[in-house]
Amino acid sequence: MGVTIGNNCRIYGNSPNMWGTEPFLIKIGNNVHITNGCKFNTHDGGTLILRKETPDLELTSPITVGNDVYFGLDTLIMQGVTIGDRVIVGARSVITKSIEGDSLIVGTPACKIKTVDQYHEEIKLQSLKIGHLDRDSKEIELKKIFRDR
Repeated sequence: MGVTIGNNCRIYGNSPNMWGTEPFLIKIGNNVHITNGCKFNTHDGGTLILRKETPDLELTSPITVGNDVYFGLDTLIMQGVTIGDRVIVGARSVITKSIEGDSLIVGTPACKIKTVDQYHEEIKLQSLKIGHLDRDSKEIELKKIFRDR
């Protein structure tokens, strides 16, 4: 479709309309995880109703995603946004402005709530310590953990 996608990327629930009408304007870095329902919108469709007054009206711009980025479920990324390296985006966030690297962002519109390092330190305390396991082994361990609770 024309999207530039780096190495070691995971796209879950890929659908043709997730990339919008100008997929060739989207660049995805390395080690990016895009979960179900995410959409990339490289244009402002509101121009359509104004073209009878200004026929050549067009607002379209690229989206660039850095390396080591995670997009939670149903995230919407708007035109002209650049997302830095090492960014975690919470589910159902709407990204309307560029995001600096090392950021955990959430909300509508999305905003930074902490650095990825701060988030990492917090969640290490809550970790189940099974993230390194393969899928089947992880299922066994999760059943053990949550059966006892």
